[in-house]
Amino acid sequence: MLSRTKQYLKSRNYSYEKSYIRPLMTPESVYVFKFGREALNNRVIIRYSHTWTGRQRINEIDLRLHKQKHPRIFRTESELLDYLESRLPQREQQEADDKNASK
Repeated sequence: MLSRTKQYLKSRNYSYEKSYIRPLMTPESVYVFKFGREALNNRVIIRYSHTWTGRQRINEIDLRLHKQKHPRIFRTESELLDYLESRLPQREQQEADDKNASK
């Protein structure tokens, strides 16, 4: 699940960790994906279910980047990748500027 997102993060030198949660009270399964450079402080939560043929169907993707109050909600992995491609370069530039300012 999220193979294109994993490839994108690997190409930008982000590390990630994945875990699976199966809640008891709901029919949805939950997949938690944490990523970051130094600390794994960004989180993607994928809520999915299975169709009657056994295929996985993504119901909702929640993205919470570091220090965001409200998650960004996406329906597809393509929407998530578009958002990451627009936000991560800005964030990397901000971090580089902060490191240069502290020197």
